[in-house]
Amino acid sequence: MATTDINTADTARDVRTIDGVVDVIASTAPEIRTGLPGRRVTAEDENPSGETQMAADVFADDLLCERIGALEGVGEYASEERPESVDVGTGRLSVAVDPLDGSSNLKPNNTMGTIFAVYEGPLPAHGRDLVAAGYVLYGPVMTMVVARNGTVDEYVIHDDASYELVREDVTLPDEGSVYGFGGRVPDWTDDFEAFAREVEQDASRKLRYGGSMIGDVNQILTYGGIFAYPTLESAPEGKLRVQFEGYPIGYVIETAGGATSDGAKSLLDVDKDDLHARTPMYVGNTDLVAKLEAALD
Repeated sequence: MATTDINTADTARDVRTIDGVVDVIASTAPEIRTGLPGRRVTAEDENPSGETQMAADVFADDLLCERIGALEGVGEYASEERPESVDVGTGRLSVAVDPLDGSSNLKPNNTMGTIFAVYEGPLPAHGRDLVAAGYVLYGPVMTMVVARNGTVDEYVIHDDASYELVREDVTLPDEGSVYGFGGRVPDWTDDFEAFAREVEQDASRKLRYGGSMIGDVNQILTYGGIFAYPTLESAPEGKLRVQFEGYPIGYVIETAGGATSDGAKSLLDVDKDDLHARTPMYVGNTDLVAKLEAALD
């Protein structure tokens, strides 16, 4: 289980701020989704990770920065789309977001999402500094998953920006039934490829990989199993960003009773001091993540 939760936020103001961040994410999601059709084109710039920005990335980032930054209690805002964090107030909580995870899926009209993390302290922060995290999934239905106060809840977001609780205290199923592995197979390490082939041999598991990390992780939260974006021969540090993807997804999955790893330890224990640092990511049921770590040892 994730060990840091809302109880570490020692003032009522922090509680209100966390609730406010969740409200902003939920109320902004319909506007982000509505704005996607006219923004399926590339922007002029690359993001700090060297990836081509979509106009929708910039649009979502600007909306979230303005609205989260207006919350009393938030001191810093950072996103995958900005080279540095932005000082937005005097609060002691910081918010990091991936405004539009999977934006490359705009062209084929596939799943995307928004990921958020609330840290106690300045950025870049550590995984154990998290007090809340979650994501919105722009699927056939808009849903929001939130981990805070030691539990994970799922909400449906309506077009009028209202949202309602549909599942309380979400946990991974005991028997995982899906798997998804990112990166090009020829770029996998030998140890990971051997593990992946073993997972594939289990006829009870189905391949689920859509090219949007948050959509693939949501499959794991729903059905159980394992998702990995592994160490690659060409990218030993992996692809996914620690502050914006690794820590918040680690927090959600571990709070839901699952396990996470960078190949050797919990994602929440990864120690990187660069805002845009990357990490390999392995998340899922505890038994499968343990087997993965043993395979890579």
